[in-house]
Amino acid sequence: MIDYSFTYADLEYFLLVFARVSCFVFIVPFFSMNNTPRNVRIGLAFFLSVIMFQVVTPHETVRYDTTLQYTVIVAKEAFTGLIIGFGVNMCNTIVSFAGRIMDMETGLSMVSLMDPTTRESTSISGILYQYMITLMLILTGMYEYLLKALADTFRLIPVNGAVFRPGTFVDTAIRFMSEYIIIGFRICLPLFAVMIMLNAILGILAKVSPQMNMFAVGIQIKVLVGISVLFLTTGMLPGAADFIFRQMKKMVVSFVEGMM
Repeated sequence: MIDYSFTYADLEYFLLVFARVSCFVFIVPFFSMNNTPRNVRIGLAFFLSVIMFQVVTPHETVRYDTTLQYTVIVAKEAFTGLIIGFGVNMCNTIVSFAGRIMDMETGLSMVSLMDPTTRESTSISGILYQYMITLMLILTGMYEYLLKALADTFRLIPVNGAVFRPGTFVDTAIRFMSEYIIIGFRICLPLFAVMIMLNAILGILAKVSPQMNMFAVGIQIKVLVGISVLFLTTGMLPGAADFIFRQMKKMVVSFVEGMM
């Protein structure tokens, strides 16, 4: 016979699970896209919380004496979900960084669009790479890893068991910034190298034939060459996505270790 009993202590515990899961869903890439209705995200967070509540049923009730103490516990759980999701979201901005470098080299930096994932103004190449990386995230099942990682946090960091270590977070952020620049330049390196060669060729032509307006000619050539290189390097996107996804895993592990 199935037991449908649901005590008041279970409700308190479920609300704490819901606080962590909902904050994670509202900030992690793919789930937090701006064009996803908020009702859908709330419903997704609720059903994920129901599933995870069944998996991580507590052995001990959450102990508190006043309403203020329970509020502090809720804030702690919400902050835990935000930190984990923020670590993933930081890695998602690498493609925007690479896209800005590409557009500065090709002359498309004056055009900007709204990125639905980060809710920031970014370049055309950044938007293109952002959608492609999001597509790779779906095709490779990386979103399943993120949900599994969230479920594992309840085992590694029990409810009301998070211990925040600012030093660990600072070290992780500093280490991430160095890898952030390296991965961003790896993504845009083919176009960057082609643009350096093109600038050298245009400089030589400007010396050989000074009567030609290389500035007007160079703008058109750079746009055509940049678009061609973006088209030819499309096959390298899975490798770029692999760089970013590995960095996401490192950030999740580092931030979780900083709260254990």
